[in-house]
Amino acid sequence: MANIDFKRKDGESVSSLVHRFTKKVVRSGVLREARKQRFHNRNINRNKRRLSALHRDKKRKELEKERRMGNVRF
Repeated sequence: MANIDFKRKDGESVSSLVHRFTKKVVRSGVLREARKQRFHNRNINRNKRRLSALHRDKKRKELEKERRMGNVRF
């Protein structure tokens, strides 16, 4: 992560300081990097993806069968 040096100027208002700080943070790309790390998806191995797909397919078929039988679940 980038290190942002920041000091208040003489006579600078708080709102101006916050605005300047926000602009500096956005331009530095710190927030973008943090979001990338926070929402990073791990790669799931092929076998686990396959088992998950089989499970979804099985559940979908069971639900269809229930609907045809008149036992609708929500």
